[in-house]
Amino acid sequence: MNTLNESRDIARDIAPSLTVAWTREKFEAQLRAKGAAYHIHHPFNVKMNSGGCSREQIRGWVANRFYYQISIPLKDAAILSNCPYREVRRGWVRRILDHDGYDRDQGGIEAWAQLGDAVGLTRDELWSLRHVAPGVRFAVDAYVNFARRAPWQEAVCSSLTELFAPQIHRDRLSTWPQHYPWIDPAGLAYFRSRIPLAQRDVDEGLTVTLDYFTTRTQQERALEILQFKLDILWTMLDSIEKAFPT
Repeated sequence: MNTLNESRDIARDIAPSLTVAWTREKFEAQLRAKGAAYHIHHPFNVKMNSGGCSREQIRGWVANRFYYQISIPLKDAAILSNCPYREVRRGWVRRILDHDGYDRDQGGIEAWAQLGDAVGLTRDELWSLRHVAPGVRFAVDAYVNFARRAPWQEAVCSSLTELFAPQIHRDRLSTWPQHYPWIDPAGLAYFRSRIPLAQRDVDEGLTVTLDYFTTRTQQERALEILQFKLDILWTMLDSIEKAFPT
């Protein structure tokens, strides 16, 4: 009986190594298929883009997403600190500058602050983070901590929700002016600015992921990592929805 159990254990242990890796094209298709779990499909996001949110809910969403925005450069700095390759760092550092700003470019964080202005949040309200729900803070901090502790290639993989981001920005640009005319259109500049940057970011992150995760076990790990990030974004909306019910 023990011998039979041992044989089963050995077979289970060696089985993953016998699984054939997906081709590069198939692996990319598997990553892109994860878009079915993107938070564009979350009930709160659907409600927001169909004009069903109150002013308080819009302001709550903007205030909570701001915590995510100011944490993105921390995530990217963690990736840089763990990456030993100069050429990768030279490309990836642009993400920090995109958000923090440089020279005359005020960056994405300031663009989001201007969105706060447009929906009626004061700068003090936004920067104090007093409207940030505990669940949002926990989820965002978990993402940053993952980037600090994981191999840099895994942290890069977690950024691949960028694959699905352009459409969510387009949706806001096309629906918000109609449904929320009280929002100053100038405040929507953040969404507009992210669309052209997204393709560059996707190209970088996808190249690293496709190059690094080459065995079937690694590829399945990549899908788990991407699902983790999708869960982070979904959990944020769960928390916002609960914190701002009306």
